[in-house]
Amino acid sequence: MPGCGKSTVGRHLARHLGLRYVDSDHEIERRLGMPVREYFASHGEPAFRDAEAEAIDELTLASGCVLATGGGAVLRPSNRDALHGRTQVFYLRSTPEDLHRRLRHDTQRPLLQVADPLRRLRDLYRERDPLYRKTAHFVVEAARPSVNALVGMVLMQLELAGLVSPEQVPSPVDQPRLPR
Repeated sequence: MPGCGKSTVGRHLARHLGLRYVDSDHEIERRLGMPVREYFASHGEPAFRDAEAEAIDELTLASGCVLATGGGAVLRPSNRDALHGRTQVFYLRSTPEDLHRRLRHDTQRPLLQVADPLRRLRDLYRERDPLYRKTAHFVVEAARPSVNALVGMVLMQLELAGLVSPEQVPSPVDQPRLPR
């Protein structure tokens, strides 16, 4: 969902694991030569979703990176298939109310520029939560934890799944304080 911490947690996770961080929206902006918001407004959501699907198809073939996607990436079955089949997907789950608290002053997210953003978040959640769960290999409750705690939870899940070594997962006492 928008505002759940994908970009922030992704950047910190990539740094911790020594991997490259990629934000699919930034990659799409680079390819289109304009901000997502501007492209969305001038070409519409279907055109944006086409560009997003092309980028996700290519980005999920890359190795050695942490990829953060836009919240609507799961709307296309091809994106869900590429993400689930080629990567390890974490769903950072937050309630619409928690997201609204975080995003109430945000003017950059096109889908939330409506009269009632909380209602819009509730509608998005109702539509997308089942798709996120279907796509994800792991669900992490992201309502209140700090960035540091979220990164720790992701690393622990990766360790339990045998995808990172125990040495890559700091103990709670040794966990570095990550800036928010």
